[in-house]
Amino acid sequence: MGPRTEAQAAIVSPMSLLILDDDPDVGIAAKLLLQRRFGPVRLLQQPDQLAAALDAEPVELLLLDMNFLPGRIDGAQGQAVLAEVMRRPQPPAVIVMTAYAEVNLAVAALKAGAFDFITKPWNNDKLLATVAAALASRQPRTQAASALLGESRAMQELRSLIRSVAPTEANVLVLGEMGSGKELVAREIHALSKRADQTFLAVDLGALSDSTLESELFGHKRGSFTDARSERLGRFQAAQGGTLFMDEVANMPLAAQAKLLTVLERREVTPLGADAAVPIDVRIVSATNLDEAALFDAQRFRPDLLYRLNTIVLRLPPLRERREDIPLLAQHYLAYYAAQYQKPERAISPQALAGLLAHDWHGNVRALRHACERAVILAPGERFELVDFALQRAPLASVAPPLASPLVVESNEASTALLPLSERERAALEEAMQVAQGNISQAARLLGLSRAALYRRLEKYGL
Repeated sequence: MGPRTEAQAAIVSPMSLLILDDDPDVGIAAKLLLQRRFGPVRLLQQPDQLAAALDAEPVELLLLDMNFLPGRIDGAQGQAVLAEVMRRPQPPAVIVMTAYAEVNLAVAALKAGAFDFITKPWNNDKLLATVAAALASRQPRTQAASALLGESRAMQELRSLIRSVAPTEANVLVLGEMGSGKELVAREIHALSKRADQTFLAVDLGALSDSTLESELFGHKRGSFTDARSERLGRFQAAQGGTLFMDEVANMPLAAQAKLLTVLERREVTPLGADAAVPIDVRIVSATNLDEAALFDAQRFRPDLLYRLNTIVLRLPPLRERREDIPLLAQHYLAYYAAQYQKPERAISPQALAGLLAHDWHGNVRALRHACERAVILAPGERFELVDFALQRAPLASVAPPLASPLVVESNEASTALLPLSERERAALEEAMQVAQGNISQAARLLGLSRAALYRRLEKYGL
């Protein structure tokens, strides 16, 4: 295996992913896929090896097979292992894997503490997205909630609204730019609600293709379509009794919006290929980075669905509108990553702090977090200087290209020669997101990319 890239090092610490599966072919396939993006992955084949492995090295994430004995499909052994893992003082995030995704087994694993589940054979993009989400959830609560830190008036008002809304059963729509912390708001609502001891599940609708969206939300029966080799539990059923967070809800095609509306009205889902509907009891929190004017465009989003989702609307301010919170956030992240990577804590130079305050932060808190992580890992001096945060210049092109053509970031010959390829790619991404006003589908069209490919690049650069 080659040396780790900076992007990999910035995501997880060494030896933090572990796969427990008795099938070596499955384990190797998962390892080859995951290590390219997340760094080193360890493989185990027997449950009795797990305790020693967890004791030997910190583990951020465990991919756990649910069946180890030949011919067994009930998941009992996997459930027993999961229970043992969850009893540890600081358990890793767990994604369970099974070729037999029965509803009861998946729900039991989620209620026992698993972050999510994957059906074998898996879809590569789905597995990567699930692992990335699980690793993000591994940040300690004080770290995860840091996007909601801040003493600005806007953040104080937001926290007050969350405290008022959370104990109710009202549907909540969270509006905010990419990286502003919409999922963290949803998790805080769940944590303060009467459903706090039940499942919280998040689904990124913008990362799902039109062909898989219905199956992901509503589930399917085996044989209901060509690739339906096993039963698939939909997110509505998996979140039964808890909270379902639907991110990028405005990216749903209109046909899928109509089906979602029916589910919300009837409080029941009918999995693909099923003969009968299944009652559901979930609280809905949804989010979008679409601006409100576009959200009320009936050609893009059904008004009747919007009125179902936006009983309460919470607006997350972009970081550039609460710059007074930047020093607190920066100090928090620098201290957190110094502890994580066993680096000495260092002060921020006045020039660096001024630069952080002046930066527009198009990627919001997420971008600030990645900049701080990079600085902790790579800064050579006794204090942090502005260059350590590798802040990018504002997008180079000022005129939006037509939507029909891929986006081209123009610059003069001298500046192009000085920019590494990675910086030019990042500038193009920032430009596309600014032109598209944060709409993933539109930005992907501008760049000539699929939505999944755009998501991977945005995560790569912390945008």
